This record gives sequence, structure tokens and C-alpha cells, in this order.
Amino acid sequence: MSKKKKAVSRRPIVIGIPRAMLYHRYSVLWDSFFSGLGIGTVVSEPTTKGILEEGTSYAIDEACLATKIFLGHVKSLIGKCDYILIPRISNFGLQRSMCTKFEALYDMTVNTFRSTGQKFLSYNVDVKHRQDEEKAFLEMGIHLGFHRKEVQKAYKRAKKAELEDVKQKVKEQERLYQLPKTKILLAGHSYIIEDAYIGRPIQRMLERMDAVPIRADLTERKSALERSLKLSPTLKWEINREIAGGIYKKRNNVDGIILLSAFPCGPDSMVNEMIVRRNNGIPLLNLIMDGQDGDAGVETRIESFIDIIGFKKGKL
Repeated sequence: MSKKKKAVSRRPIVIGIPRAMLYHRYSVLWDSFFSGLGIGTVVSEPTTKGILEEGTSYAIDEACLATKIFLGHVKSLIGKCDYILIPRISNFGLQRSMCTKFEALYDMTVNTFRSTGQKFLSYNVDVKHRQDEEKAFLEMGIHLGFHRKEVQKAYKRAKKAELEDVKQKVKEQERLYQLPKTKILLAGHSYIIEDAYIGRPIQRMLERMDAVPIRADLTERKSALERSLKLSPTLKWEINREIAGGIYKKRNNVDGIILLSAFPCGPDSMVNEMIVRRNNGIPLLNLIMDGQDGDAGVETRIESFIDIIGFKKGKL
């Protein structure tokens, strides 16, 4: 009598995802990919003062504000999941590099929390060395114990979901340009603009002043990269190029531009200076967030900026 083989049962895996850094850019891709494999995810809570302070205690003084916030989110997930996802994204090809922090983030974080016993998960995107995103996801899925075909299927579905999400968000942004209000192009990384503690309050301030914040980073990425070459043919940071391309396309359709960055971001300090110098007369405000308590000073600057725009339009 032949013995029946017992079905192999997998213990459900739970992946922790920090709500920081590249989360707002890739959340749909990550969630769709893991859910397609039957993997559960847990996302850290929105940024608070406590999360920032926790992350600051683990970071070196020279770390940028975004890195300090990220470490705080990682700390909040420790012990709540099997793995914490921290991708390593180096580049997408020539002239398409990411900030070096995205190359070092995994190693830095694993070393910082090495004594906690927490496991970490990563995937490596480095097109210059023939490691594109699909290959990186395939290797990650196989590492988690899944078959190649099911991983490929999950990735393709997830990528489709991501592209549809970006397309929908771009459409929603386009509608904002039709509103009969003061329109402000908010230019910054999604991990700054979308952060509950440092970016969202800026958007709410503008809305209270009856202005419409429109994000420069929510744009069709490929065409944004091409447009950025008109501002600078040597600009190499991928996301900065997208933001610059978004500004170049829409700068004549808004009443003002706010450059929003985190202290002390190296790429932003150089790219924003270029944008300021090549600005064609549109009112522009350069805001550098440092995570200090209170936003009265920032709100005063934004109020003055809106007043300048109103004066220019003859409304004051």
C-alpha cells in the first residue's frame, strides 16, 4: 500500500514595513507582491515626535532627518514580525543613481539593531551590475521559500498594480490645476511630503490659507526624467531628476513653488540651489525641515509667501 504524502504547510510569514524612506513610493508594489505570495505585512504607525526622538537616539549626529525618522520606525517594528524589509537600491542604470543612503540603509540598520535578534529582509537593485528590479524581487521570493514561477507571477501583478496606482495619482493631481485657487507646487521627496510629522502639516497649513498644494513628484516618471535634462544634463539622482522634471513641466501652471527638504540632505541642497538659480521669476520658498518642536516659524514663513503671491496677483 502506497503511503500518501503529507502536504507541506508553510507557517505564515509576516513582513514589517517601516512607514518611512521609500515606503510612500513603493508601498503598493510591496503590499501587492507580498499579498500575492500569501505573506502578511505590518506597517509601522505614522511618524510622531516619539518615533523621531527614538530614531535620533540611534543615529549619528550627521544623519539626515529622514534617516533618523526611518530608524525610529524600524525600532517600533522590532519583535512584531518575522522580517523587516529594507531594500538596497543603488541605481537604475547610467545617470540614474539613488542617494547613497539607499545603498547603505540595510547594512547600517542591521548593524544598529544587531543585538535585538530581529531578522531583516532585503532586495538589491543595481542595474549597472545586471540586477534589475524584477530579478531582485525574484531572488527575494526564492529566498523566502517560494517557487520561481509563483514569485514571477506575484511580481508582475504587483508591478501592474503599482503602475496603475501612479497613473491614477497623476490624474488626480491634474484635476487640482483646474481649481480657482492659489496653486502651490510642493517639490520634495515623498518620504518628506507624506510624512505625518514633518510634511503633512505643511499641506494642511496651505489648505487653511485657501491654497492648493500640488506635488511635483507625482508625475509620469519616464517623461519627468527626460524633462529634467533640460534643467541639467548631468543631474544623476533618480528621484531628484523626477522632481526637477515635474517642476519644469508645471512651473508655469502654478502661482508659487515650495522646495521642501530635510536637513541636511546633500542631494537636495545641490539640486534645490540649481532650481532656485534657474527659476523663471515664479515666487519660490525653500523650506528645510530639521525636526525641531513647534511649527509657528514655518507657518509664518508660509503665510508671508502666500501674501507675496497675493500681492503679485493684485489681491492685496
